[in-house]
Amino acid sequence: MNIKDIAALAEIVKQNELTKLEINGENIVIERAAQVVQAAPILNAVQPAVPEQMHTTEPIAEVKEKEGVYVKSPAVGVFYAAPSPDSKPFVAVGDTVHKGDTLCIIEAMKLMNEINSEMDGEIAEICVGNGQVVEYDQPLFRII
Repeated sequence: MNIKDIAALAEIVKQNELTKLEINGENIVIERAAQVVQAAPILNAVQPAVPEQMHTTEPIAEVKEKEGVYVKSPAVGVFYAAPSPDSKPFVAVGDTVHKGDTLCIIEAMKLMNEINSEMDGEIAEICVGNGQVVEYDQPLFRII
């Protein structure tokens, strides 16, 4: 982990009012109030010496997938449902989307990445909230 990675993590903690950031081997655990998010492994991370009794976070329960296709996050970052705070969301539950339509934005290391639909269908579920930190491969939307 280099200084840029640490600075980016510190900024995410600050912007999202997180209560805990734990680096454990190749994994990062991010916590906001009672919510726990398990982030993607960090490549070339330095393993800090942490006694085993300090590990109290329970693993996240496996999500049982429902009917439809899940659009998943391509990176660890912050989920934005709209292009700006005063704009309406890109999509809502029940909206019809077409291949190539913008569904949301994921901010990762100060880069805004538009997430587009890879299929035609209807938004059945929005799995995360606006401004929430998401992990790599975390379901964002369910399209049927």
